[in-house]
Formats: sequence, C-alpha cells, structure tokens
Amino acid sequence: MTIGTTPVTSKRRHAGVLVALGALSAFGPLSMDLYLPALPDLGRDLGVGDASAQLTMSLCMVGLALGQLVAGPLSDRTGRRPVLLTGVAVYMVTSLLCAFAPGIWPLILLRFAQGFAGGAGMVISRAMVRDLFDGQRAVRVFSTLMMVSGLAPVLAPLLGGQLARVTSWRGMFVVLAVIGLLLLLAAFALPETLPPRDRQEGGLRETAVQFTVLGRDRQFVGYTLVLALMSCALFIYISLSPFVLQNEYEMSAQLFSVIFAVNSLGIVLVGRLNSVGTRRLSPRTLLGAGIGVGLTGAAISLAAVLSGWGLPVLLPALFLVVSSLGVIMPNATALALEPHGRRAGSASAFLGTGQFLLGAVVPPLISGDGATAITLTVGIVVVGALALVVHAGTRGPTRA
Repeated sequence: MTIGTTPVTSKRRHAGVLVALGALSAFGPLSMDLYLPALPDLGRDLGVGDASAQLTMSLCMVGLALGQLVAGPLSDRTGRRPVLLTGVAVYMVTSLLCAFAPGIWPLILLRFAQGFAGGAGMVISRAMVRDLFDGQRAVRVFSTLMMVSGLAPVLAPLLGGQLARVTSWRGMFVVLAVIGLLLLLAAFALPETLPPRDRQEGGLRETAVQFTVLGRDRQFVGYTLVLALMSCALFIYISLSPFVLQNEYEMSAQLFSVIFAVNSLGIVLVGRLNSVGTRRLSPRTLLGAGIGVGLTGAAISLAAVLSGWGLPVLLPALFLVVSSLGVIMPNATALALEPHGRRAGSASAFLGTGQFLLGAVVPPLISGDGATAITLTVGIVVVGALALVVHAGTRGPTRA
C-alpha cells in the first residue's frame, strides 16, 4: 500500500494514518456533541427558546455541508493537504470566537463558519481513504474510521457533562478550540494522497461537470440518499434528545451525557462487527440489514412513547437506532464512492452535503417551538422507512 508516492512500510505507520483520518472525520460529532448537555442552559443564558438554541446546531450542520461542497472539489484540483490544513486552522479560530459570542445571532453565524471550516476535515478524510483503497477493503477501512471517529460522540458528551459542572457553554467552545489545535497537529502529520498526475483541471465549470456526472449516476444518488436519510435519523436524535430526555423525562445533564455516550458506543461496536462481516457478506446486504435494524428500533421507540412504557423500553430502542449507523455509514459510503475514484473529493462532498443539509433542515421543522418524545420518534420512523424504500429501489453496484 502507498500513500501518495510514499510507501507505508510499517503497521505502526498504517495505524497512525488511520487514527489521524478517523480523528479528522470526527468534526461533526465534536462540533455538536460536546456542548449537547449544555444546550438547554445556552438557550436560558441567551434568553431564547429551544428552537433558537437548536439553530446553533442546525447552522453548524449547514456549514459542515457547504464546507464539504467547497473543500471536496477544491482538493481534487489542488491536492488534499493544503485544503485540509487551512480548514482545520480556521475551525480552531472560529471555535474560540464562539466562546465570546455576545448573543444568539453572532453565535449562530460563528457556528456556521465553524462548521464550514470543519467540513474540510470530514470530506478530505473520506477522499483520502478512496485515494488509497477500493472495493471491500475500502468498506473495512471506513469501518475502522467509524470506530476511531465513533469515540468522539462517546467521549464528547461525557466530557461536556463533566464540564457543565465547572464551566458554562462558553468554556466548552474553548475546549473545542484546543481540540482543533490537536487536530491541526494531526493533519500536519498526514502526507499528500493525491499525486499531481491524478488531479482534476479547471475551475467552477469543471466542478459543475463533475457534479452533473455524479447526479446522473442513479446508483450514487441512491446510496447518497440512503446515507442522508439515516444520518437525518441520527441528527433528529442528536437535536431533540437533550430536550426530550432532560425536560420531559427529567434527566440531569450528567445522566444524559452517559446515556448519549452509551448509544454512541454502539456505533463503535457495530462498526467492528461490520468490518468482520464484510469478509462474508456484500456491502449491499450489510447496508440493508443495518437499515432494517435501525427501522425496527425506531418503531419500538414510537410504540414505547405511545404506550407509555417509558425509558426502560425507549432507551434500548434508541440504542438500536443509533448503533445501526455503524453498519449503514461505511457501507453506503463505500458503495457510493466505489465507481468514482478520480473525483473522490467531489463525490465525498456530495455525500457529506446530503447528510448535513437534511440533518440541518428536518429537526427544526419537526420540533417547532418545542421538542417532544412524539416528534422525536415519529421523525426517526419516517426517515428510516424512506431509507428502506430508496435502498430497495437502488440497483446493486457493478463492483461490490
């Protein structure tokens, strides 16, 4: 295996690259999950309602989506490393500025900028994997990245819950700035993976051509939509669960952070099972199984709310929903990117944009002025059912 023009001659070097890529792919969970336990307090501190507080998450997701849309195609032309380093550096600065935001709207705008910059790490980490691997090997590597990046949503809310004891939400953004600095150091350690001979030429017109090619590929669009819908289920859970579990079920911020971390740990564990499963089952089969598990968990969670069964049933059901992403994300990503090696940056940007735009729009729309257990569970059921329909209508890959 080679990285760019440099051979990877040791397992330690290989593992180091995967850890760095996994950490860089974790911008989304880091940006959203660390201050989740303090989200209700943020709204009270700034004198705004739940919907406005949720906008600080939604605009960050919009930024993550649009940032990927810019960084991915740009990295196809200039190389991965320059775009990555710039994005991570800007993320670090905007995270620090968020800590000093004087009101809700400056914070929302800064969160957009923070997400826009962080999008570079997410899109380029996927593109680098596609530069290096294809087929089922790519699925296994994406599963490994899921296990590495999956530690972010496990550790971030736990850290956030503990930070809530000693600092406000502003202090949490200072912590994000420090994490940004550490990620910048990790990015410096990565070599270039896209040699000059493989780079795309042209400007905006060529970018438009690449997106047109991707948009006409029904297989790519199908798997992108499946990934976006199931990611939307995760974002509904992320955006609404702090209010539902802390306000409706009267959980403390610390207990919520533990529950959130346990659910996120499911992504890591199932990602490991998926990596093993790729040796016997095709990515498409595994993807279908993951959607089925997620939709089953969603249906049980809705039944638990409607029947008044409470947390003993609701929490395990939500665990199924969240952990299913450990199968869905790596397989849908690998299936979508498989035919598009030379435009991996643009294809990865298309994937990420779909994920985060849908996740940014849907949760505020369904929650209105207040998140409830009904809106949480119904929203997850609807997007999960749509994902199952789209998967059934998407033809299998030419190479699996």
